[in-house]
Amino acid sequence: MTKHGKKYVEAEKQIPAEPVSPLAAMKLLKEISVANFDETVTGDFRLGIDTRQADQQLRGTVSLPNGSGKTVRVAVFAEGAAAQAAEEAGADIVGTDELMQQIQAGEFNFDAAVATPDQMGKVGRLGKILGPRGLMPNPKLGTVTNDVAKAIKELKGGRVEYRADRYGIAHVVLGKVSFTPEQLAENYGAVYDEILRMKPAAAKGKYVKSITVSGTMTPGVSVDSSVTRAYTESAE
Repeated sequence: MTKHGKKYVEAEKQIPAEPVSPLAAMKLLKEISVANFDETVTGDFRLGIDTRQADQQLRGTVSLPNGSGKTVRVAVFAEGAAAQAAEEAGADIVGTDELMQQIQAGEFNFDAAVATPDQMGKVGRLGKILGPRGLMPNPKLGTVTNDVAKAIKELKGGRVEYRADRYGIAHVVLGKVSFTPEQLAENYGAVYDEILRMKPAAAKGKYVKSITVSGTMTPGVSVDSSVTRAYTESAE
């Protein structure tokens, strides 16, 4: 078993046994955070789905209204006018063959990748390298597109990916502990709305089993999954 420090144990004592409203959960996270850095706040959504079944998988992206608090470096595989548009939109790296060579050499100076459709024939060869790192451009996630400027803007503006793992749990970044409770609750609401909207038709039984939010160094706080609107209002 993992042995936690005194601060973690003391923080656990402040957490209610019963789930609380999203806003109350965010307020509590800020109160129990004692790390000397700006912790990332994450939501863990435990869902009643079997991701081993193709028709019960859950994956997509959602834009956080208040951003993620993270600086995202974007690489774009494009040529010609699309490459120029990418540079003007603020892409950190733009290229094709040279960029591919850098990646094959183990250089990953980016956090997200975008590609125009005509480049996917080349980019596909990098699947075994980019795929395991979650960096492979994907049309379902909006990262294979001719509108590279829009994709770059969304990625840098706070678009995050959600994906249910083999246990049916979707781990999603909600922001930073330095955000206000209201900002975190708004981001949480955007993610929860999207997860509810994307419920697989084949899912049976209770869809949302539990929700927990936590900081990088904090214990988790259980959130009331029955709250599906007015996320920035307190239930107390």
